[in-house]
Amino acid sequence: MGKDVTMFFTFWGLNVIRKPDAPEVKKQGLEKMFGMMMPSHAGELPLSNMNFGGVGQKMMKKVMSDKNVPSLDQMIKSAQEAGVKMVACTMSMDVMGIKEEELIDGVDLGGVAAYLGAAEGGNLNLFI
Repeated sequence: MGKDVTMFFTFWGLNVIRKPDAPEVKKQGLEKMFGMMMPSHAGELPLSNMNFGGVGQKMMKKVMSDKNVPSLDQMIKSAQEAGVKMVACTMSMDVMGIKEEELIDGVDLGGVAAYLGAAEGGNLNLFI
């Protein structure tokens, strides 16, 4: 469509852009606790209230596969290949103990000003 796209990942959304094979990083206190509470990458994200102990996630992945819908990991890779700029919120990373080396390659780091700068000139803005 010829439009520049920037996606800004903050708080729990950072889990979408974490590497499945992220290296072990040293964390302390609450950082460790957040690490144990959060999914380690997009392929492990639960389906909110429909998760049903992991059954909902498996069901959704099967339906997506049956209907030839790409997985979340595949969609992220396609977005990057299409030139979508992905920005991880540094404040949220700091609060949640997520380190840069845990993120997929090609993700930029920035604060809210980076998001506002990208959104300011756009005709469309979605904040989810």
